[in-house]
Amino acid sequence: MTADPSQAAAIAFLADPATHGGVRPQRVETHISLVFLAGDRVWKLKKAVRLPFLDFSTPDLRRAACEAEQAVNARAAPGLYQGVVAVTRRRDGGLELGGDGPAVDWLVAMRRFDQRNLFSRLAAAGKLDRHRIQSLTEAVWNFHRAAPVRPDRGGVAGLAWTIDTNDACMRSSPAVLPAGQAAALTLASRDWLARLGPVLERRRADGRVRHCHGDLHCGNICLFQGRPTLFDAIEFSEDIACIDVFYDLAFLLMDLERRAGRPAASYALNHYLDLSGDYGGVVLLPLLLSLRAAIRAHVTATIAAGSRRPKRDRLAAEAQGYLAAALAYLSPPPPRLLAVGGLSGSGKSRMGRELAPLLAVPGAAVVRTDALRKQIAGVGLLDRLGPEGYAAEMTERTYQALYRTCGDLLRAGHSVVADAVFARPDQREAIAAVARDAGVRFDGLWLWASPEVTLSRIGTRTANASDATAEVYARQMEYDLGTVSWCRIDTGGTREQALEAGRNRIMAG
Repeated sequence: MTADPSQAAAIAFLADPATHGGVRPQRVETHISLVFLAGDRVWKLKKAVRLPFLDFSTPDLRRAACEAEQAVNARAAPGLYQGVVAVTRRRDGGLELGGDGPAVDWLVAMRRFDQRNLFSRLAAAGKLDRHRIQSLTEAVWNFHRAAPVRPDRGGVAGLAWTIDTNDACMRSSPAVLPAGQAAALTLASRDWLARLGPVLERRRADGRVRHCHGDLHCGNICLFQGRPTLFDAIEFSEDIACIDVFYDLAFLLMDLERRAGRPAASYALNHYLDLSGDYGGVVLLPLLLSLRAAIRAHVTATIAAGSRRPKRDRLAAEAQGYLAAALAYLSPPPPRLLAVGGLSGSGKSRMGRELAPLLAVPGAAVVRTDALRKQIAGVGLLDRLGPEGYAAEMTERTYQALYRTCGDLLRAGHSVVADAVFARPDQREAIAAVARDAGVRFDGLWLWASPEVTLSRIGTRTANASDATAEVYARQMEYDLGTVSWCRIDTGGTREQALEAGRNRIMAG
C-alpha cells in the first residue's frame, strides 16, 4: 500500500542521510508503516491510511496511535522503545526531529537491534532449535500471565468480528484471493465459531481474554540483550489486541509451522501447556490457526496489490498459500491417543515430544504427569517438590487429572500423547479405557533402557520438569510391573533408532 501524498515531505526527510548524521537509512515498509533504520536508532512512521480495522488518516490519529504503541510495547520490550517524537516544521520551512515548530507527523523512536536476530531470520537460517523455542514460549507465557484481563472483549463476539473483518478484507483483493475459496473459508469459519461458542464464552468468563500482543508472528520477535523479546504489539485496535490468550499464541504457532516446520510449532504449543496448564485452549486451535492464516492472506494480498512484478507475483502466491492453509486448518485429522510409559530416564518425554507433530496440527497435546503434578501443587515447572509431592494421594490426583484431561481433549477432537511412568497395570488399563470411552484409536509404547544408560541420562539432566533421581530409579526397579502388553521399544541405542521404532508403530494401520 503506497503512502499518502500528504506524507511525502516527511518521508523524504526521513530518507535523507542528513537527517541521521550522514548515515543512509535502511527503509522497511509494511502495509501500515514505514520504518527507517539508521545507526543505533529506528524511526517508525505510520502511513496515512484507513482500513476496516484501523484509521491513521490524520496526524492527530497517528500521534494517538504512536503513544498507544509506546505504552503497550513498554510491557514486553521496555528497552527497545524510546518514546514518541514529532517531525516538526522549522521557521525556514524545513523539517526536523522534535523541534519547537508545529508538528507535521509523529514517529515511534526505538533502539536498533541486529536484524539477524529477528526470529523470522533465525527460522530461515535454521537456528530455531527446541531450546530457543522453549525460551520464546516462556517469554510469551510470562507476557500473557501478566497481561490485564479484559472480559469486555473476546468471546464469540470478538471472533465474529474477526471473521467479518477477514471476509471484507479478502473480498477487497479478488485479483489475488479467489472469491470462491474466500467465501468457503468464511462459511466454514462461522460454522466452527458456532460449535466453539460455549468454550469461548467460558474462557472469557474465566479470565482467558487479556490485553495481548495481537500480532505475534516471528517478524515481531527478536533476540534483544540475549532474550526473546516481543515487540510491535497492536496498538490501534482493542478488538485485535484484547483476545483469548490462545488466539494470541495461535499466530505464533501458525507462523512457526510455516517458517520452521510443524515440530517447532508443536514444541511451542506443548511447552506453553506445560507452563500454563491451559489444556482447554487446545480445542480452539483449528479455528484460531485458520483465522491467523486468513489474516496473513489478506495482509499479504494487500501488499502484493501495491507492489511491482516480480515481487507482486511472489506475494500473490504467498497470499494464496495462506488462504489454502486457512482452509486446511478447518479439516483436522481424527483424534487418537498415544500413551508413552516407562521408568524414569527411559526417554518418554523425548519420544512423546517428537511423535506429537505426526498426530495432529500443529501437534498432539502432550499431557505429562511431570507437568500436571507441578500444576496441581501450584509451583513452577522446574521447581522441585519434596516427598509430599510424591505421596500416594498426590500421585493418584495426578493420574486422575491425566485421564480427565486426555478424555476432554479427545472428545473435543484433538489428539493426545499421555506421558507417564504407567508402572501399574491398572494405570495402563485406565489410560486405554480413556481412548475406548472416546471412541478413538489407542497405541501404547513401553520404553526401556539398561540401568547404565538410564542412570547416565538421569545424572546429566538439566532444566527438566522431572524430579527423578538415581534413588527414585532404584526404587522403580523394584516395582512389579505385571504383564506389559504395549509395544516395547529399547531406547538404549541412538535417538534416531528409538524414534524410528516409535514412528513405525504409530504409523502402522
